[in-house]
Amino acid sequence: MISMAFRSLVLVTFIILTVGGNMLVCLAVGLSRRLWRIANCFVVSLAVTDLMLGLLVLPFSASVELRSGKWPLGGALCNIYISLDVLLCASSILTLMAISVDRYLAITAPLSYSRRVTRLRVTLALITIWALSLAVSFVSIHLGWNTADYRVQHSDWGMGEDKEGYYCQFEWNNNYVLIYTFGTFYLPLLLMCGMYLCIFRVAREQVKRIRAATPSFARSASNAAIAREHKATVTLVAVLGGFVICWFPYFTLFTCMGIKENTNPPNTLNSVVLWLGYFNSALNPILYPAFNRDFRKAYAELLRCRGSFRRKLQLTHVSIHKRLTFTNEQMVSQQSEKHKNMDNNGTDAKTVTPQEINGIPSEPS
Repeated sequence: MISMAFRSLVLVTFIILTVGGNMLVCLAVGLSRRLWRIANCFVVSLAVTDLMLGLLVLPFSASVELRSGKWPLGGALCNIYISLDVLLCASSILTLMAISVDRYLAITAPLSYSRRVTRLRVTLALITIWALSLAVSFVSIHLGWNTADYRVQHSDWGMGEDKEGYYCQFEWNNNYVLIYTFGTFYLPLLLMCGMYLCIFRVAREQVKRIRAATPSFARSASNAAIAREHKATVTLVAVLGGFVICWFPYFTLFTCMGIKENTNPPNTLNSVVLWLGYFNSALNPILYPAFNRDFRKAYAELLRCRGSFRRKLQLTHVSIHKRLTFTNEQMVSQQSEKHKNMDNNGTDAKTVTPQEINGIPSEPS
């Protein structure tokens, strides 16, 4: 029970971090005008993809994990769940590749960037990414392209059956596994490595030019260039390293399993590499937007809005309390003045003589 509770807590925390981080990216872009750029369409698409993964796939994956890999919801829902998983993971990886291409164009050819990267081309790129992801997920799985006998997987399952051997797994045959892995991981990985390597080289050349053009009495600019080079290196290593660490074990293991036609039940190694791949969706909101200054400012503004809203509520409460106190004091002072006036009128009435009442002035005593 302790182990189950600990696993449940870890999985729920992971899902909350994935959903919250990607929702924060969407809110930052939607509410901050400085982030309304064409290039950020890829970042928003990546955040929406990872957000959908956290909402539609990860809860079922966590349930399967806690049930030791068994699936009680029937074959049709199992195929939909696997199709969503493949669709969103493939879209996330292809969007990461598109972001690397966009950054390569922005750094290597900044003057012609606005002519190359237009709204139409970005829209076509996003449509292509989702079309390819649909082709390798829903289309291939529901047409049986991924099985050895080309039959739809899990089509003979009944609803509510929870017997030994009913595991909701993604079946791969020899041909499909090569197309799927090379099309959605290895080829994007090679392109990302090439793009980021070119970006790193261009950054180093720019630093060398700055050093050569900087006179000896202006070393601060050269030091700033060295700091930028170090930051760019750390950023590229973090982005590419996070992608490789998260996805390389998953695709390597399941490619070997698909070639060997291994259909063993899920084990601990399968769970580790699967959730390591999912971890990339929680890591993307940190790696990609957090290294951008505008995104950091938007994050700070969002968090400040929450704090300022609470402070406004507290100030409003204090001001209302002060107004009520002032009103009460005013009312008390008015009532005291009325009492004083009444007392004064009473004393004056006592000193008036009968002659004065009749209009005759009284004689001095």
